[in-house]
Amino acid sequence: MSRPIIARIDTAAFRHNYLLAKSRAPGARAWAVVKANAYGHGLLRCAEAVRDVADGFALLEIGEAVQLRDAGFRQPIVLLEGFFAEDDLHAASEYGISSAVHGEEQLRMLELSELSHPLDVFVKLNTGMNRLGFSPARLPQVLARLRASGKVGQISVMTHFACADGEGIKAQLTSFDDAVHGAVVPVSVANSAALLRYPESHRDWVRPGIMLYGGSPIPDIESAAAIGLKPVMTLSSRIISVQEIGAGDAVGYSATLRADGPMRVGTVACGYADGYPRHANTGTPILVNGRRTRTIGRVSMDMLACDLTGIDAGVGSEVTLWGEGMPADEVAAAAGTVSYELFCALAQRVPVVEF
Repeated sequence: MSRPIIARIDTAAFRHNYLLAKSRAPGARAWAVVKANAYGHGLLRCAEAVRDVADGFALLEIGEAVQLRDAGFRQPIVLLEGFFAEDDLHAASEYGISSAVHGEEQLRMLELSELSHPLDVFVKLNTGMNRLGFSPARLPQVLARLRASGKVGQISVMTHFACADGEGIKAQLTSFDDAVHGAVVPVSVANSAALLRYPESHRDWVRPGIMLYGGSPIPDIESAAAIGLKPVMTLSSRIISVQEIGAGDAVGYSATLRADGPMRVGTVACGYADGYPRHANTGTPILVNGRRTRTIGRVSMDMLACDLTGIDAGVGSEVTLWGEGMPADEVAAAAGTVSYELFCALAQRVPVVEF
């Protein structure tokens, strides 16, 4: 019999969240951002859930983009970091996959290439993230070189916001708008947070990411449930042992917790080798038999401990680590991280089922 840990993926919830994202940006087209194996949820599983409604897909790896094409997806697909080598460039051309172009090296590679078909490109501008992109002042030159190359089809322009979930987008959006003024090209600027908070950023394409998976891009401002999002991944397991300890007794490696008095300790079949964050401290919320309680002690490779004091639970009781009934954003915040990391860190050894 296998370990009781399992991740359940609710594809209907993914579809619901995508349609909700589209409804928040009427008139815009929406990429479903499915990079990193759909944030750990399964690329083809999630894409299939929105096959008939998705305007397009955004990801990073040319291999994943080709997977979608081979599975019959005909919507626009864009590589958000562009191509990394000449082989990527040729595959993108052959399969009709759009690509970001964010630096001189990519631009030069494209100019020198021999492509089977013109490549649709999204010129990426660095408006303040300082990660990828041309300076806004270079946009006219970049557009001129792309058009002169004879290698491209549709040219669009994009940027990425650094603080859409915090202090705002005004400076970056102004920089972007000044750069594209008069260019008459399709544009894309809004990620999940901007899509929800800044209607002025919606433009031609929006890029919902974390919100598709039921995580709030602005958890300190509005919860996923308040936005209307549904959890897509539920990670669950079971209690495999119960210990009765007394005052002064320690729990787990390094004795990071000592009981103040009598305590029932449940051991859960889930640890950092399954993708649960090792840095989750005592007090991280968890559900046991539908009752909220807390983790205690240090998370180990294959197990973690929880407080069963006052809870009618024992060996075999169901535990929800995050998902339905236990928001991933709340677990992530208690562990000092974000729900993106929880989802993407799900280990290969954890069985995944769709429902």
